[in-house]
Amino acid sequence: MGIFQSINGWRKNRREKKRALMQAKGFCPECRGRGFNVVPYSEAYYIPPLDCMGCDGSGLYSDWEKNQYT
Repeated sequence: MGIFQSINGWRKNRREKKRALMQAKGFCPECRGRGFNVVPYSEAYYIPPLDCMGCDGSGLYSDWEKNQYT
């Protein structure tokens, strides 16, 4: 059971470290400041990039923070 707790702790620390880095830069942690998320595609079909739902396409940390519920 301890190994699962250590893995979950490592993942939580990694997410928090990424969030703090993006906050310092002023970028949305979900899209890394791009404002859109790239959807993988193949030769058979093409899906255009989708606006980031975390920051509503602005790429700003402040907009991402407003959309967080927890």
